Amino acid sequence: MVQLSKRFDRAVEFARKAHKKQPRKGTEIPYFSHLLGVTSLVLEMGGSEDQAIAAMLHDVVEDCGGRPMLELVREEFGDDVARIVWANSDTDAKPKPPWRARKQAYLDSLPLKARDELLISLADKLHNARATLLDHRQLGDQIWPRFKEGRESQLWYYDELVKGFDARADELGPQCAAKLDDFRRTIAELHGT
Repeated sequence: MVQLSKRFDRAVEFARKAHKKQPRKGTEIPYFSHLLGVTSLVLEMGGSEDQAIAAMLHDVVEDCGGRPMLELVREEFGDDVARIVWANSDTDAKPKPPWRARKQAYLDSLPLKARDELLISLADKLHNARATLLDHRQLGDQIWPRFKEGRESQLWYYDELVKGFDARADELGPQCAAKLDDFRRTIAELHGT
């Protein structure tokens, strides 16, 4: 069992402050809930403290300050955490490049990611997909306008992620197999909606 230290506590507070005014897309739910969910999944898959910290911070570059924020993460939490966070950021540019180009670049990066980077990616995408499915069960097709490119593009992205994770399933290992299977089933259910 991984022991989480005061360093992890600092990361939780860092993430809470960085994202404090951000809600989950199309909701009033604090964005911080996503970070907690992703971190929980990483720990369930046997992640280390560095990986849990990276999960907690995985969106700070993309959503809270770009490269300067990445350097702050490196300073506060070290090179490995910063590397994992950067590998899970699809841009540091403001304004963000077009959605499809960003997502394609992220998909293209999946075969190149280190195992720890891929672990955080799977947890992030699984948590997002689960939230989308739960919202769809409550609200129906009203959820799809939340996504800039709509239902078909979002499902395309999820399908491509499934392929990318499946191609690396052996590297992810047995602790991740159930989460990868959950991701596949969640996407299949979203297709049926």
